[in-house]
Amino acid sequence: MDIRKIKKLIELLEESGIAEIEIKEGEEAVRISRMPVGVATQPAPVTHLAAVPGAAAAPAAGELAAAESAAPKPKPNEHVITAPMVGTFYASPSPGAKPFVEIGDEIKVGQVLCIIEAMKMMNQIEADRAGRVASVMARNGDPVEFGQPLFVVE
Repeated sequence: MDIRKIKKLIELLEESGIAEIEIKEGEEAVRISRMPVGVATQPAPVTHLAAVPGAAAAPAAGELAAAESAAPKPKPNEHVITAPMVGTFYASPSPGAKPFVEIGDEIKVGQVLCIIEAMKMMNQIEADRAGRVASVMARNGDPVEFGQPLFVVE
């Protein structure tokens, strides 16, 4: 594999916020990870969802504006944890498993809250504040946008 391609992959990884990428070309393969070597993480299971043609239509611009204005403003003692990337929200490590967190759970900084699948990569989303989960604003399997509120922590 050409070193220029590898450098380009590293740049892509840094710009996108993806934690890890693996590319295979024929018999050659390269895996680039932003995780330090000493950090232990549990691998997230890969789930495949079949797309149903015509199942989801893009909302009109007016509908988006109405939805954004209808979203409640956080109270002063609340912190909103947002999606750091576009992808698919998963509340649990595997289908049928218990969710990482539920409303009312006490959480710590660094605790895994959910997984966002982006480009076939499973990215664990961790708490940036300690507190109690007041609200889970995304449903399991739903697509999420960058900056979309996922959790409210008190």
